Amino acid sequence: MIFLCWSRPSRQEQKACINKAGVFNYDSKYKGATAKPASILKKDRELSDAGFLVNHARILVGSGLETFEKGKSALQNWRHFSLNWAFVDPKTRIQSGAKFCVCAKEIFPWLVMPLEVVYVDESRNSNNALASFRFGSGTLQGHLLAGEECFSITMDEKEDVWYEILSFSKPDNFLSLIGYPYVLLRQKHFARDSTLLMKKLLSAKLDDVSNAP
Repeated sequence: MIFLCWSRPSRQEQKACINKAGVFNYDSKYKGATAKPASILKKDRELSDAGFLVNHARILVGSGLETFEKGKSALQNWRHFSLNWAFVDPKTRIQSGAKFCVCAKEIFPWLVMPLEVVYVDESRNSNNALASFRFGSGTLQGHLLAGEECFSITMDEKEDVWYEILSFSKPDNFLSLIGYPYVLLRQKHFARDSTLLMKKLLSAKLDDVSNAP
């Protein structure tokens, strides 16, 4: 089961995809695994033995609490997905159990891929010297891949602010299996475009990030 659209998917078409999508298409024992540090996930033999590949991208996007708040607002409004070839409905609420679609343009058709938010985590210490906001989403039946992806914005003890993408995945149907090298290339393409976009967004005013369409 693959969901395709020949034009930019409407909200109604995305809702139809979600309604037809099934449950998570990867083992429940892996749910929430992207909440682990990337260094640990990359060494997880159980994941690798099950055929999953770990993808990781991390980039310095600025410094200070204001930049962190900009980054948090950008993630909450799905601005990290505001690309000319991929998007998520910005009205999607980032809360555990929320279902949504990643829509990606692939040559002629658009792929509509259903996911569900697995967890949302925010933390900061009493004097705001350390802060983080992240959420992880798992793939549902009807997605090309099986796995999970986490997006996070973090301010460390030096007040450096980092944007990070961490995921593990493997093909979930014949199409993605035969085209897996291309799928991996597209994952790297997304990571590059999304990190560049976040750097650009976080140099803008805070209101520009939170109020952008």
